Amino acid sequence: MNDENKNQAAWRPIEEIAQKLGIKPEGLEKYGNFKAKIDLRQALEPRQSSEQINAWDQAPGKEGRDGGASPPDRWEEIPGKGFLPKVTGRLILVTAMTPTPAGEGKTTTAIGLTDALNRLGRKAAAALREPSLGPVFGMKGGATGGGRAHVVPSDDINLHFTGDIHAITSANNLLAAMVDNHVQFESSCGLLDAKNVTWRRVLDMNDRSLRNVITGIGETFNGIALETGFDITAASEIMAIFCLARDLKDLKDRLGRIQIGYASDGKPVTAARIKAQGAMAALLKDAIRPNLVQTREGSPAFIHGGPFANIAHGTNSVIATNMALRLADFVVTECGFASDLGAEKFFDIVVRTGAVPPPSAVVIVATLRSLKFHGGVKLEALNTENTEAIAKGFENLQKHIEIVRLYRLPLVVALNKFPADTEKEERLFADLCRRENVRFAPSDVFGRGGEGGQALGEEVLRAIETDPHDFRFLYPPDLPLADKIEAIALKIYGAGRVSIEPKARRKLQKYESDGFGRLPVCIAKTQYSLSDNAKALGRPRDFTVTVTDASLSAGAGFVVAMCGEIMTMPGLPKVPAAERIDVTDDGEITGILG
Repeated sequence: MNDENKNQAAWRPIEEIAQKLGIKPEGLEKYGNFKAKIDLRQALEPRQSSEQINAWDQAPGKEGRDGGASPPDRWEEIPGKGFLPKVTGRLILVTAMTPTPAGEGKTTTAIGLTDALNRLGRKAAAALREPSLGPVFGMKGGATGGGRAHVVPSDDINLHFTGDIHAITSANNLLAAMVDNHVQFESSCGLLDAKNVTWRRVLDMNDRSLRNVITGIGETFNGIALETGFDITAASEIMAIFCLARDLKDLKDRLGRIQIGYASDGKPVTAARIKAQGAMAALLKDAIRPNLVQTREGSPAFIHGGPFANIAHGTNSVIATNMALRLADFVVTECGFASDLGAEKFFDIVVRTGAVPPPSAVVIVATLRSLKFHGGVKLEALNTENTEAIAKGFENLQKHIEIVRLYRLPLVVALNKFPADTEKEERLFADLCRRENVRFAPSDVFGRGGEGGQALGEEVLRAIETDPHDFRFLYPPDLPLADKIEAIALKIYGAGRVSIEPKARRKLQKYESDGFGRLPVCIAKTQYSLSDNAKALGRPRDFTVTVTDASLSAGAGFVVAMCGEIMTMPGLPKVPAAERIDVTDDGEITGILG
């Protein structure tokens, strides 16, 4: 159990946290005292007409989100929903350099920055992803921050939380059951060819033995034997849909567009054709409401959805971020892994939905330990001073700075401090950043909480107020899919060339002929390198990115290009985190780190 979980007296009732954002008690569906789901309509109290807005604002005793009357220009009309507060908050995206086994502290930094902004007198909230049970019990452990910068109740969040991921798992597997049922009873009609079913089952756990399975073996009443497999829930298209849908109607429409396979004539078959979208949406109708918790220092934190960034788009739900931007002045969100994965997908997939604006600033988290690792130092020697390795490993950070600058956004590099860092190493880091002409600031939120992030917060505010902001997408939507892949590989990863294997190229060409050529591309590759080779550390150059396969996520609204050896169902490491997790006789959970 996290030590902080033992001192619940410091936690504030969730109603108090909601009140900081102007959320009414009737807008909360509580899960105990410290977490709740939010009903968007109840929380934001929509008005039905501009006349009602004026009448409400002029009535005595009524207070808006800033404690005073809310002027009419703070509201916008949403079709079918009346008038809601406008999106007026500023979004801060936290990403990182290429991850290492040493850990960069991206989530910890995002939480600490939120606390720091509140300490600086800004109304700030965090918008984060839900942890997956796979990493919690696998290699990574928990994903709720660390030290004095984490969200609570951390054990609840790391485990079942409010059941969102279980609901997504159930919706995915309901569709799989309906697909198999259709094959069993309707195969003769030719709507869905049993040999061309593409929909797979999911499980929120790391289990390599389920990557490839055969279902329906045995007697005929067990179904038709099909070769299929399991992915982890965070890689499911339904998870991506869940996090990209604007509302329940959009969710149901997207679920209906999921392609489950092909008919005997080669035409794609959707979930809507077998009437599955309504039942799936019914399973998700409560889950789609954002979850509200708090940081250790009492800052509001929305935690909702959790797609991986190496095999999916890697950010929390747009519903949660959009809500936060209507209620807070600054919203800090994080994207999975490094800027070549999570940030690129945030810019070119998430922002394209129009549900959230481009960030007002980007923070790249770096550590001296990670720079040493990319400079060739072994994991066990990272605590030893080594300026030469830092200078060499800085090339990796340099590339991530270049990536963010491609999108023409204000940028700050955060040096996440560790106890073994030396003054000499920190001075070198500062010199290297100055040579790159990039803003930077130290961050010690792990050790000091929001206080340790105030220098970073001040630098981010300066960047937002004074630096140019001229956001551009990396590629236009009418670019061919293969060219979109090439644009990402060459401009973002720094590759010299792209090789698309014949099977993948045929699929890309079919997606274009089926009318999906304008969709953005989501590249699935290793997170441990800028390239598609996990062993290529630092800043590899003149390498080839090889596209081995492709798949269509029509409901989510992107095409997935598989590069290198990437698994959609991870396996457990030799010594999984599950071995250290236990529960005491009093019901307290122990061993979940982070």
